[in-house]
Amino acid sequence: MQILRALAALMVAAGHAQFEVAGVAARAGIPYAPAAWLPWPAGVDVFFVISGFIIVHAASPLHGRADARRTFLAHRIARVVPLYWLATTLYLGLALLRPGLLGAGAEGPAALAASYLFWPMARADGAVQPLYSLGWTLNYEMAFYVLFALTLPLGPRRSVLAVLALLAGLVVLGQAAGPLPVAPAFWSDPIVLEFACGAALALARQEGWRLPGPVRLALAIAGLAVLALAGEAPALPRCLAWGGPAALLVAAAALGPAGTAGAGLRPFVLLGDASYALYLAHPFVVRGVRVVAEAAGLAAPLGPGPLTVLMLVLAGLAALLLHRIVERPLTRAARALLEPAPKPEPAVNKV
Repeated sequence: MQILRALAALMVAAGHAQFEVAGVAARAGIPYAPAAWLPWPAGVDVFFVISGFIIVHAASPLHGRADARRTFLAHRIARVVPLYWLATTLYLGLALLRPGLLGAGAEGPAALAASYLFWPMARADGAVQPLYSLGWTLNYEMAFYVLFALTLPLGPRRSVLAVLALLAGLVVLGQAAGPLPVAPAFWSDPIVLEFACGAALALARQEGWRLPGPVRLALAIAGLAVLALAGEAPALPRCLAWGGPAALLVAAAALGPAGTAGAGLRPFVLLGDASYALYLAHPFVVRGVRVVAEAAGLAAPLGPGPLTVLMLVLAGLAALLLHRIVERPLTRAARALLEPAPKPEPAVNKV
């Protein structure tokens, strides 16, 4: 699963790196066609299915505890919020210091507050994105966490079934209700069914479902093939064109025997651990590499292919460093601050 997380993050980073390189090539008059093996933005859809799986798996020890909801939300907030707020603040600072360097700046206090509070809000151009645009995915993540927390008291199996019903109900209501305000329309988008797929796979694993190796290999190949055929402008809705094959890939990873990756795959496991840092940090890295390479006159001599590889390698290294020296300490500190303190043992009178 960690390897799949690494690959999903690399897909998103590869798409953004190739976008930057396309601009470099156009300005330098160099012919360039971005690689179209896979729809690179679909890495987000793989992430959503993985997230549904991981949340159910991570919450399993909390069932039956009186503080289950609070502990679950404390863990998720500690995991997501500190690094995202740091990235958003860095983006805001750069937007104020160097307007135009990274893209759009803040559109006012309400938009800025919505960005930090994971509230879906439309920009002036109509895009429902926060200040740091990658945060749109985290708006979905946080909504899913709240929904799942509501179902926790129902128990391991019923909580998953309830969240599946709630997500499906949201989508049905969203499709039937006609035009909705921004936030309800955002939360009822069919893309939320990708979380449901991951949660269903986690329940299947908890109930003992396992698939033999050849079947899982076939699922993985089918998932990649369908993604490749769908392309970046699929005719079907996103949750089907990209979410469906993403679910096949996660099923291939989730429904096998527990095991450890070989030494050759260890770098991908480490990058999977740092996948959140890679997701949030890579836009700064790829844009920074592009700016420096063009300013130094190195972009054209390097060529599009090597420049893309350089961006991805440096983004990966930056993510590993950020995960180790920033993300992990911030997460530990946030958990210590937010997690309910253990109740003291009742006093026992000694005779």
